[in-house]
Amino acid sequence: MSKTDPGRFFEDFRPGQVIVHATPRTITAGDVALYTALYGPRFALFSSDVFARDCGLETAPVDPLVAFHVVFGKTVPDISLNAVANLGYAEGRFLAPVHVGDTLSARSEVIGLKENSNGKTGVVHVRTTGVNQRGVAVLSYVRWVMVRKRDAAATVEASSVPPLAEAVAASDLTPPPGLDFRRYDFAHAGAAHAYEDYAVGEKIDHVDGMVVEEAEAQMATRLWQNTAKVHFNQFQRAKDPSGRRLVYGGVVISTAKALSFNGLQNAGLVLAINGGRHVSPYHAGGTVFAWSQVLDKAELSPTVGALRLRLVATVDRPCADFPDKDETGAYAPGVILDFDHWAAVPKRG
Repeated sequence: MSKTDPGRFFEDFRPGQVIVHATPRTITAGDVALYTALYGPRFALFSSDVFARDCGLETAPVDPLVAFHVVFGKTVPDISLNAVANLGYAEGRFLAPVHVGDTLSARSEVIGLKENSNGKTGVVHVRTTGVNQRGVAVLSYVRWVMVRKRDAAATVEASSVPPLAEAVAASDLTPPPGLDFRRYDFAHAGAAHAYEDYAVGEKIDHVDGMVVEEAEAQMATRLWQNTAKVHFNQFQRAKDPSGRRLVYGGVVISTAKALSFNGLQNAGLVLAINGGRHVSPYHAGGTVFAWSQVLDKAELSPTVGALRLRLVATVDRPCADFPDKDETGAYAPGVILDFDHWAAVPKRG
């Protein structure tokens, strides 16, 4: 009996299958420091315990995307080790704050399977839940991934695509307990823009660009213990038409989110992921730019509001004119990410 694990192929998945993922991970200050070194986020709520206490929290939480990456990484050996590409996200909710010292583990349930017409791959839908050391769910999300078949002749009888909500309802958003922006320090946060200053439909060019180097992409992927072959196995990628390793999509998400600081300085706290799509593959060496559009607004408390934001990232293409789709509705060249999320923002009160 082989002691090594080749990972699951498409025909190994079954509807309703529950997978408990290996290797719980304790979040350390080193993880937070490396996250900052790799992406350069500057959101004050995650950078300063003093700032966080002024916002009603005991200490600074880790950026929700850190928790997302840790939990995502747990799932890769079981879900997407043999993936062609991760395709999208939906119904993501951040349910409880995560702090340095918390230990996260993950489990996933297969909620949809659909074989592709080429007979060589299929799309697997899973709902993943991350829990802390107390068994409290800290986040939940759905993702779908294209996975290779081990045997093209294998038959997969089940075929279904689960219905998914277009967006997480504002009433289902879960801000950290105690969050209160009455003493929010706009000067230390970096900008004076409050909930009242943003209008539905408004577009914001985040202006700055950031290149992701090959070594950074590799380090960032290993940081989250993501083992997908498409990110590391050059021997395998040499057989692919592109001949290049793909950068983990989470690298693009965090890079774009860090760039969004310029214009959304006070909207760093992600509360939900409504939908996300890696529009095109991204390879190291390209400069990432980003812009956001305000899709909706909601009042969560007398001091806290939420913005529904569409964050679009492009490569080697500044976003001043906001072109994302052509006249046919197809994504324009250079668009690599379309990420719809809710973020908390202070109300001026």
